[in-house]
Amino acid sequence: MKEIIRVTRQYRFCAAHRLHTDALPDDVNRKVFGKCNNPNGHGHNYTVFVTVTGEPDAVTGEVTDIEALDRLVTGKIVERFDHRHLNHDPAFRQLVTTGENLARVIWDELVNAVPAGRLDKVGLRETRDNYFEYRDTPPS
Repeated sequence: MKEIIRVTRQYRFCAAHRLHTDALPDDVNRKVFGKCNNPNGHGHNYTVFVTVTGEPDAVTGEVTDIEALDRLVTGKIVERFDHRHLNHDPAFRQLVTTGENLARVIWDELVNAVPAGRLDKVGLRETRDNYFEYRDTPPS
């Protein structure tokens, strides 16, 4: 039986967004999204949790190269979104900037680029009370 280990790293960025969709009239957007539909937007201090799973290396005992993972996430996620307005990012041209969609966008950016192991899940803390999680397969 193979030994499978998960390792999770966390990263932070601050970003603004406005919950709004052109598929709904303005009055419905205001009703659905409430204060988060403010035309000026609002911001969050996001924490992203990236979990990689796999067999530990026979020599190092590591599932993935942590330094390489940090460079990847910093370059593809933190630098891209930090102190930006998410509604202006090309990934959200057709998506509402919900936490659910942001977690999926982050997944899509990382899934084929993890240095070793396999991306298991992306977690996203938006507020004290809002946490979102994305994985492409049900948890085992």
